[in-house]
Amino acid sequence: MTVLTKTGIEDRLDNVRRLICLDVDGTIVDHQGRMTDRVREAARAVVAAGHEVVVSTGRSLGAALPVMREIGIDHGHLVASNGGVLARVSGDKVEVTHREVFDPSLVLAALHRNLPTAKYAVETETGAFLSSDIFQDASFGAETKVVEFERLLESRAVRVVVFSTDATAEDFGTAVHGLGLSGVTYSVGWTAWLDIAAEGTTKASGLERLRGTLGFASRHTLAVGDGRNDIEMLQWAGHGVAMGQAPDEVKEAADAVTAGVDDDGLALVLEGLL
Repeated sequence: MTVLTKTGIEDRLDNVRRLICLDVDGTIVDHQGRMTDRVREAARAVVAAGHEVVVSTGRSLGAALPVMREIGIDHGHLVASNGGVLARVSGDKVEVTHREVFDPSLVLAALHRNLPTAKYAVETETGAFLSSDIFQDASFGAETKVVEFERLLESRAVRVVVFSTDATAEDFGTAVHGLGLSGVTYSVGWTAWLDIAAEGTTKASGLERLRGTLGFASRHTLAVGDGRNDIEMLQWAGHGVAMGQAPDEVKEAADAVTAGVDDDGLALVLEGLL
């Protein structure tokens, strides 16, 4: 496979069976949720060739499963909720094999004091979504139930989502980083969007758990992503590839950079494995 590295040198991966870890939004699909025929065909071909392809996403389980199936995986594993949920799929059977659960009360209270007009949602340990306001997103994969904010404080969470409708992404990010949140792992998205998980929980931690179970050597892992929540995954992988539209800090975390999602950057990576 030939991709352009950060230093401008072409790098070729050896032809072995790999654990291939793929972000969804901005990688497999564009930010409108559309998957091109070329990406679909390349992903299915790599699955058919015998590589272990794992969807690794910030989306919750219900929103990740349709993407997994569309790229031809009917038996395999996925990492959802930024590493908070691991699942095994076998045909129509879906088994959650691991959940990282935490108490979100302290971080929610701190955020609410400083961002009182933001919308808050909690993915609970049962996979349900509770929200402080009417707050629905395609990444949830389930309908939210609006409850009093105090109910969120009492929940056991896999994932907390915060969205501000009255701040720019830059201002929001500055405000969040200034809070000095502790005891959790968090990442700020492309917009005024915040994902929070248990401390130490990232896509990389979930994938490392899978890697050990599936028996792949670290050097035989490949990851592709575009978001700040992909940084740890790209650093973890034996070969990490950032999408062309990724922020600079994501590209710096990667070993290589491919074309953007609108130019089928993922397909370029996967076609090189065939």
